[in-house]
Amino acid sequence: MSTTLMQQTDLGFTFTHPAALSWLWIVLPMLVLIVWSTLARRRTLSRFAEPHLLLALAPSATSLRPLLRATLACSAIVLLVLALLDPRWGGRMERIAQSGFDCVVVVDVSRSMLATDATPSRLERAKQFGSDLTEQLGGDRIGLVAFAGVPSVQCPLTFNHRTFLDQLRALTPQSTNRGGSMLGDAIRMAATGFGETDGGRAIVVFTDGEDMESFPVEAAAEAFEKHGARTYVIGIGDAQEGARIPIETPTGTAFQLFEGQEVWSKMDPETLSNVATAGRGFFVAAGTAQLDMSEFHRKASADLERTTRDGADIAVRDPQFQWLAGLALVLLLAECFVGDPRQSLQGAPR
Repeated sequence: MSTTLMQQTDLGFTFTHPAALSWLWIVLPMLVLIVWSTLARRRTLSRFAEPHLLLALAPSATSLRPLLRATLACSAIVLLVLALLDPRWGGRMERIAQSGFDCVVVVDVSRSMLATDATPSRLERAKQFGSDLTEQLGGDRIGLVAFAGVPSVQCPLTFNHRTFLDQLRALTPQSTNRGGSMLGDAIRMAATGFGETDGGRAIVVFTDGEDMESFPVEAAAEAFEKHGARTYVIGIGDAQEGARIPIETPTGTAFQLFEGQEVWSKMDPETLSNVATAGRGFFVAAGTAQLDMSEFHRKASADLERTTRDGADIAVRDPQFQWLAGLALVLLLAECFVGDPRQSLQGAPR
């Protein structure tokens, strides 16, 4: 990522960390203690002598220096808290040139993804992998396609990763209009979502591999040949024994039946491997285990060409906290030089 300076401008005033204002609660008990001790000291002195006699007998006892020292200390703390707010004003506009590639995440939301062989379910594991992948992307654009019987774009390509994550976490089997599993149609929709932009393009698929003759191998090959998009596939679910597909009923959890028999869903590594090979990517059989998405991202990135694209203009404000911190230091030093009247009495000649 590179930065180009645009121009000096007046960007107004702002606090970068307004939450630090809560530290001002430290000052309140200090003020209460100062007021209480001052009043208690006056009550004690009033029992010793009348005010005019006390001034003549012990002039240092009525000194305002303790109150001055406390005021300086409290003022310094207030200034330090304001410095923690990181006040900024003035500054400039900078244009951020971003280098990266585009990635469309394709998530299977068919009912077979509710199987719990990958805990808590295959679909939740896919969401976790997608979230982990997003953390690795940096300035890359990302989009989301969900599919079951029909695919649908849940999030177009965007730099706003938070929007993508919100849509990813919201995925359920009800995210598409029809049941089934049409992986090929989802890959075709993802490939057309890249538009006319240049640079590396990746389609990352999270699925258990069940497909209803949507020709996903041909779709992946077409995505690379026509759109320059590589297809990477992560298979989720047990490939040997599989798992039953849970269904929520009014009486509790049951399991999907076909002709009176419970349906067992298995991850299909052969089909998924063929899809990734045709799409010039690679296949990862995650199964029921966890997966290091940082390693997946590193390996996939090696295949993709990064391109430099113009980013948005951002405001860079000049920090001003150092002035408040410096003034707080001056007040603390001044507090040290304000003498204690009791020390003056001890050093006085007898």
